[in-house]
Amino acid sequence: MSLKAQIKSDMKTALKAGEKERLSTIRMLLSAIQMREIDAKEELADSEVLQIVEKLIKQRKDSAQQFADADRPERQAQELSEAEMLKAYMPEQLSDAELETMVSEIMAATGAASMQDMGKVMGQLKAKAQGRADMGTLSALVKSRLA
Repeated sequence: MSLKAQIKSDMKTALKAGEKERLSTIRMLLSAIQMREIDAKEELADSEVLQIVEKLIKQRKDSAQQFADADRPERQAQELSEAEMLKAYMPEQLSDAELETMVSEIMAATGAASMQDMGKVMGQLKAKAQGRADMGTLSALVKSRLA
C-alpha cells in the first residue's frame, strides 16, 4: 500500500471515529499532496509524499515556536499536536550512532576534507537519510567534522 493510500485510509478511519483534529490534519496533508500533484501533473511517489510530510512538520514546529514567542500556548499546543500526528507517516528515525556512521562512510567515499566538500557530502546524505533524520542536525554534524 502506498503512503498516499495509507493516508486516505486513515482519513476514512478518523472520519468514522469522529476524530475532528486528526481528520483536519489529514485533510490538510492530502490537500498539500493534491496541490503538488496538480502542479507536477502526475501521481507522486512515496518519497515525494514524504518530502511534503517533512515540510509540513517543519512548518508546524516553526509556527509553534512563533506562538510560544507570542505567548499563545493554546495555538502552540495545537501546532505541536498536528506535527505529532504527521510524524506517524514518517519512517523510523535514525539513531545518533547510525547518523555518525553514515556521515563517516560518505565522507570516506567522497574524500571530503574541507568545507568545500560539504555539498557533495550533504547531497549523498540527503538521498540516504531522506525522512529518517533532521537535515539541520546532519548539516551541523558534517560541518563539525569538516571544520
